[in-house]
Amino acid sequence: MRRSSIRVKISEIFYSVQGEGMLVGVPSVFVRTSGCNLRCVWCDTPYTSWQPEGDERSLDSIVDEVNSHGASHVVITGGEPMIAPDIRELTARLGQHITIETAGTVDANVRCDLMSISPKLANSTPHTRDNGRWADQHERLRYQPEILRRLIQLYPYQLKFVITDPADLQQVNAIVSEIGASRSRVVLMPEGVDSRVLAERGRWLADIAKREGFRITPRLHIDLWGNRRGV
Repeated sequence: MRRSSIRVKISEIFYSVQGEGMLVGVPSVFVRTSGCNLRCVWCDTPYTSWQPEGDERSLDSIVDEVNSHGASHVVITGGEPMIAPDIRELTARLGQHITIETAGTVDANVRCDLMSISPKLANSTPHTRDNGRWADQHERLRYQPEILRRLIQLYPYQLKFVITDPADLQQVNAIVSEIGASRSRVVLMPEGVDSRVLAERGRWLADIAKREGFRITPRLHIDLWGNRRGV
């Protein structure tokens, strides 16, 4: 059989448990692509966005490594995996349940069992980081309602919002209403890479979730292993 010559820049591939969202706790292989069209000020994987790093990997080597773990679930994440070259072919080659973690700013024809969409709120715009040189581009691209509408129509989905302040809920409700999303698919996640901060924000976020009828999610990997790569 002919081996593929396509190559994708990969930051890391590792086997862990899903730490966020509706599938939290599910053993999964994570394929983290490198490269992003956004620059979130609080990005916890700057090695895929602010300073993209990684190796050019063939689809064959990626698929072989994923399959070597014997897991039933794969999470394709980033960066922004929907801008990765030939993401469509990569997803077609994988036989497992696929979650794609995306900001929902780019459309691609992929195979996906759960489109985990994280629309970026105003709290993500890097007004001062790196002298603010990415702020205008980020603000222009971060919210694309037409693309969000298409993704939630085509795929099983969750909308995962990163929350830094109770006032963020005004934007969440506006987005959910504008794109016609189901409130039962909305997941609120406290921003942070420290268990103490996450617990503090999680307490008031739980009250908001009860009031609004949304879900909240922990960041299980942070609770278990701290802010580390490859877990």
